[in-house]
Amino acid sequence: MASVVLKDIMKKYGDVVAVSKISLEIKDQEFVVLVGPSGCGKTTTLRMIAGLEEIDGGEIFIGDTLVNDVPPKDRDIAMVFQNYALYPHMDVYNNMAFGLKLRKFPKNEINQRVKDAAEILGIQELLQRKPKQLSGGQRQRVAVGRAIVRHPKVFLFDEPLSNLDAKLRVQMRAELSKLHDKLKTTMIYVTHDQVEAMTMGDRIVVMRDGLVQQVGSPLDLYNKPVNKFVAGFIGTPSMNFLDVILKKEGDNLFLDGQSFKLAIPAEYKSTLLSYVNQELTFGVRPQDLFDSTVSREVSFHEGTSINCTVDVVEPLGSEQDIYLTTGPHTVVAVLDMQTRTSVGADIKIAVDTSKIHLFRLDTEIAII
Repeated sequence: MASVVLKDIMKKYGDVVAVSKISLEIKDQEFVVLVGPSGCGKTTTLRMIAGLEEIDGGEIFIGDTLVNDVPPKDRDIAMVFQNYALYPHMDVYNNMAFGLKLRKFPKNEINQRVKDAAEILGIQELLQRKPKQLSGGQRQRVAVGRAIVRHPKVFLFDEPLSNLDAKLRVQMRAELSKLHDKLKTTMIYVTHDQVEAMTMGDRIVVMRDGLVQQVGSPLDLYNKPVNKFVAGFIGTPSMNFLDVILKKEGDNLFLDGQSFKLAIPAEYKSTLLSYVNQELTFGVRPQDLFDSTVSREVSFHEGTSINCTVDVVEPLGSEQDIYLTTGPHTVVAVLDMQTRTSVGADIKIAVDTSKIHLFRLDTEIAII
């Protein structure tokens, strides 16, 4: 077990900067998820930690050891890849034992480590099978088992669930979370799926264009995004963004969105006074919008609702995603099944104004 510390690490491919001076401290036994869109630099960062990519600047520490010039095999890490990378001619036992055999471990210790890992993963009955005889989920367990037997200081996962179907992905991410609780080992996990990030990570590192946008717990990122990118990336469906003008009438502030006016809660007044008459981006999550005729979630009053027209209804069983139009804006709301509506109908949507977000139009930095 060990911490992982990155200090201003960089990676360039020609003139393209893939990773730009990332600094990050991952604590011992922590489960940290690197998340972001394709090409943001998350996998490159993971590969630099593993030693599979040379760094062009900065320092990487695993524990107290500077590993910039340490080869991958000597970093005491284990990596699980997207494509499993199992040897097709070997059975499960030998796939899991192969790395230990290369390191000249005693046979009895190899047997014990493979047995222990197989028991943790529930694959004892698969040890004599070849990879072609396994399902996708079973192959993934074998790949994880091959990493477990190493007893590494750090586990690195590079989108390990992306080849699985949706139901199996849900099952496997729960199993990986339980595995972390059992092993108490530092884990760094790369994914482009923000749902995986939200459900698995102790902390999440959101990346974009080779830069870290925000680091925090899942709820911190969901409730207090530092900019528009993080706000839109975290959460399903994505946060609604509407261009508005902040205006003042008497002592009250409100958002003018052409087709609606939303009152600003008093607690935000001091923060927002300097932005009066400026164009801002108003953000609200679909889960913070309600059908004002049936909702009992929050109490609403004048200036907290928007008149909309229904464009699309997507029933999901316990809830429904409703796509709406109000003036020039398109909005999605997650409503419960009490709401009965249809395409083309008018509906009054109430906004929980205690949970709104506002971003600067120029820098996209969060104001509230």
